[in-house]
Amino acid sequence: MLMANAPQQRRPFGQLLVDQGLVSADQLRIALMEQRQTRLLLGSQLVALGFLPEASLRDALATAFGLQAVDLGQVIVDPVALEKLPRELARRHQVFPLAFEPESRRLVVALASAGDGATLDRLAAQLGADLRVEARLAGEGEIAAAIEQHYGCAASIDEILVELERGQGERASATEGAQPVVRLVAAILAEAVAQGASDVHFEPERSALRIRYRIDGVLRPARRLHPSLWPAMAVRLKVMARMNIAETRAPQDGRITAIFSGRELDFRVASLPTTDGENVVLRVLDRHKGIVPLERLGLAMAQLERVKRMMARPEGLILVTGPTGSGKTTTLYSMLNHLNSEGVNIMTLEDPVEYPLPLIRQTAVSEANRIGFASGLRALMRQDPDVILVGEIRDEETAEMALRAAMTGHQVYSTLHTQSAVGAIPRLLDMGIVPELMAGNIIGVIAQRLVRRLCASCRQPHAADAEERDALGEAGNDPVTLHRPAGCERCDYQGFRGRVALMEILRIDAELDALIACRAGARELVAAARERGFRPLAEEGLRLVRDGVTSLEELARVVDLSGRLRPRSAAR
Repeated sequence: MLMANAPQQRRPFGQLLVDQGLVSADQLRIALMEQRQTRLLLGSQLVALGFLPEASLRDALATAFGLQAVDLGQVIVDPVALEKLPRELARRHQVFPLAFEPESRRLVVALASAGDGATLDRLAAQLGADLRVEARLAGEGEIAAAIEQHYGCAASIDEILVELERGQGERASATEGAQPVVRLVAAILAEAVAQGASDVHFEPERSALRIRYRIDGVLRPARRLHPSLWPAMAVRLKVMARMNIAETRAPQDGRITAIFSGRELDFRVASLPTTDGENVVLRVLDRHKGIVPLERLGLAMAQLERVKRMMARPEGLILVTGPTGSGKTTTLYSMLNHLNSEGVNIMTLEDPVEYPLPLIRQTAVSEANRIGFASGLRALMRQDPDVILVGEIRDEETAEMALRAAMTGHQVYSTLHTQSAVGAIPRLLDMGIVPELMAGNIIGVIAQRLVRRLCASCRQPHAADAEERDALGEAGNDPVTLHRPAGCERCDYQGFRGRVALMEILRIDAELDALIACRAGARELVAAARERGFRPLAEEGLRLVRDGVTSLEELARVVDLSGRLRPRSAAR
């Protein structure tokens, strides 16, 4: 038996989207023209063009067809439902099981095509006549991602490895058995994406090929393969990244664009020759995760208001500082996305362009095209921009150009490698920037790190011991409750799930400008900033520890606690 509501709305779906303000009439016209070539459904075409987020399409379809929408990222999956619907059927029909009720023999599934009764009829026939199938609406990419995540990729990798071992004996060349190697590389990348990895490391050693994933900022071992597999795998990765497969003695960079779990993902590829072969690292660039709304960065209300006040200034320079992998790009894109509208011209210079943003003109820095940050910034100034993003300030020329752009009425965003927000001022002085140029032209500096968030399902409370109380600066005998990681199925037995941004925000005002102009030292700048509500990274981190968001050991891993607590891990 099939249960699905008939559509309640007979008006064209595209016009409904325009009436609701989700797309403009011009965007609808462009999508309809593209649809003639691609033959995609209108909603899928709008998502592919970047005109409509998939979640908005899902909700609009649900309203138009009288179905219930579901966000698969927030669903706790019923394992019995997974057993009832085999992975092969789920992939073939692009549906995902949500729940199963044995009393009523009702299976609830998510599908992407509203009103697709034929798929549900075929599914019900294959699963059994006594089974009722009820539909919920989800995004196409969400369904594909959920299938890969909950059914898993490990079995397919093992099957491919068995196939390679049987078909090729002890060695795997770059030409023999190419198909299994192609599928093996794809399966490994799919597994890394499904587990939320930000980087994939292929590390050849004398006795094995070690594969590791960086998840939540920490490297985790994934697999060890026979070293004879690596030459063919390396060639496959180089072919995908359009790198020179004959060059093995010099570093190379490349880029891969591929569809995984219904999403278009980019991988930034870098190879480096080592004594045991070429080491290859892939940075996963998921454009669906790269743009986070400003309100969802995890900032405290006071911090969020401080950032918004900084962004409200019409001209000046805003810097985001921190080490590699600290989330600077995500923060900058969130800020630009907050400003993005039809009435603002936002232009960027990046190395490379990591996430495409609608309405924003993005330019990649390229030595081949003779576009550097300084020369590119000069060209951008002639394009009538309102807001400019310079990917990184690396030298005096780029710093001076960014500050001069701020002086001429532009809002400029950039990154700088310093350990703290206050440290940006002496860093610019070291580059050769005169204090008079900085004073009045810097809106503020944000220094940030990423700390792992304790898994809410398994974190364990405990009374703080003497060492922990000292680290927290707690005096007296009042009990202090902290939390430590435990590990469960939801967090893959790591004790942590996801990360949260840790920020110190230095907002520059007239008094701080005067101190900068007088070449005041870092200590004097910090003292003046504290009087205006500035809190260093360590204090912001200790607040998260007290609130049970993270553990003291995790905070000590990424923030200097002045020797008050020794970190247990040296991982980044």
